[in-house]
Amino acid sequence: MVPTARPARRLAPGDAACWVLKTSLPPEQVAPGWAPGAEQVLARCVRPSYRLGLVAPGQAVLLWLSGRSEPGVHAVGTVAAAPEPAGGPGQQPSVRVALRRLADPVPREELVEHPVFAAAEVVRMPAGSNPSYLTAAQLAVVRERLGAEDRRRAGW
Repeated sequence: MVPTARPARRLAPGDAACWVLKTSLPPEQVAPGWAPGAEQVLARCVRPSYRLGLVAPGQAVLLWLSGRSEPGVHAVGTVAAAPEPAGGPGQQPSVRVALRRLADPVPREELVEHPVFAAAEVVRMPAGSNPSYLTAAQLAVVRERLGAEDRRRAGW
């Protein structure tokens, strides 16, 4: 018998302990002049999906750099405002976030060594949804690797 893939389950309120916004650009290109340790309030494009109805101000969020050069967590913070709909044809919805750039990013290779984080959607499906999400247990793995000051200033 050939195993079949289970259909993806929709997220419910409370499933996402942290939203993951993916970027292929390093932080200094996301926001020119964004220094390590500094905070930026950014509007990030997201994919239109039911998940946007679950995103709310004050929720934890992180910026995940994808690709081959230094992939992993590069900034942490909170959702600053509810997602905005697309402004017109060909445009994407966006969400405003307050992010603190990490002086020491958390490398993907370090995170995937942890069995709990290895199951994260951003690892299993790197080209998947944006926003992606972390469960409470997966977020705890990231939090363990952040300094107390980074957690405090991120609002976590």
